[in-house]
Amino acid sequence: MGKTVAEKIFDAHFVDNPCEDIFVIRLDAVFCHEITTPVAINDLVSRGKDRVFDPAKIKAVIDHVTPAKDSKTALQGKIVRDWARRNNIKDFFDVGRNGVCHAIFPEKGFVRPGYTIIMGDSHTCTHGAFGAFAAGVGTTDLEVGILKGVCAFQYPQTLKINITGKLPPGVFAKDVILSVIGRLGVNGATNKVIEFAGPVIENMSMEARMTLCNMAIEAGGTCGICYPDQTTVDYLWPFISGEYASKEAALAAFEAFCPDPDAVYADEMTLDVSDLSPQVTYGYKPDTVRPVSEMEGTPVDQVYIGSCTNGRLEDLRVAAAVLKGNRIRDSLRGIVSPATPDIFTKALDEGIIKIFMDAGFCVTNPTCGACLGMSNGVLAEGEVCASTTNRNFFGRMGKGGMVHLMSPATAAATALAGHITNSTLYSA
Repeated sequence: MGKTVAEKIFDAHFVDNPCEDIFVIRLDAVFCHEITTPVAINDLVSRGKDRVFDPAKIKAVIDHVTPAKDSKTALQGKIVRDWARRNNIKDFFDVGRNGVCHAIFPEKGFVRPGYTIIMGDSHTCTHGAFGAFAAGVGTTDLEVGILKGVCAFQYPQTLKINITGKLPPGVFAKDVILSVIGRLGVNGATNKVIEFAGPVIENMSMEARMTLCNMAIEAGGTCGICYPDQTTVDYLWPFISGEYASKEAALAAFEAFCPDPDAVYADEMTLDVSDLSPQVTYGYKPDTVRPVSEMEGTPVDQVYIGSCTNGRLEDLRVAAAVLKGNRIRDSLRGIVSPATPDIFTKALDEGIIKIFMDAGFCVTNPTCGACLGMSNGVLAEGEVCASTTNRNFFGRMGKGGMVHLMSPATAAATALAGHITNSTLYSA
């Protein structure tokens, strides 16, 4: 019987099967940030186990509140900073060199096809875009991963989603994943890995694939996975060129982690996106999704473009194309946060930052802050935000605030109109 991507990765990393439904696997990387990791660090220290399984496989960043907004967040950063120094963790990205974790770690070449990765962050599933198994975990699993380099999971069941057709103009990966979540529901992929397949995925950039996989968790998925291909090789080539004789050799090695033709899936679903229109959430769950046209005219107080979902250069280019030569409405405020310093620099070089500023946006340093209502764009009670982030839970961006999730193009158009609207109404 053939195997899915996740099954191949699990089998290649198998360590132990202590009981029938628990499989312990070896980890290729453990990612850490200053919100969830300090608890694990402090507990390890209290147990006399202040060490890491391999400093080269630990990657850490200050990203959720940066720079620190108060003494508490400053302490969280200090705990991670001091821990990284004590344990000789070279890949630690402090203030000034830091970026949003799920953007900067792939950007640095830390994710490869076939890898196993954990982090104390639910959107770790982003890294499955490279053909890796990447999952968010709790504090105990994070501690074990840091200390021993292993993690326990149930053997993966996989839901295969075939994306067919051709994306219409003005429709992007964010619209695709919102549509998928709307169909599956927030529990539709619980305890499953989602394999994204089909011609639409094959034609997506790595940035778009990361957007897609980023929100697999919003349908309950443990991880979202795309098949490694030439696009994957081209993205990683600056980091792997010394390991393979050619791109063709790298591709051959990576394709070992593609599914077998006779792989068995827990379920399959096909979505033809040929007639898909821009999508937006309207309630307080990620599966409350409808076409933007049905939300036309809904007023907003803030537009936010950024996050691990849509803060990459491709996203900024799309938004800037809509904004260029225009000004946002005085009735709202616009905030943009490029996800990493490299993205910020490239956006600056391309004139994208100027377009945002000329349009009236506030441009901030790379940070997760606004996405989870901690800094750099928190909402007041009763305020509404059009956002390119990944969660619209009640109060997610601030107590009593409302978040409508959408693509960067829709967010930019909304900023110009002063209310939710379709980006295709604005000429790029």
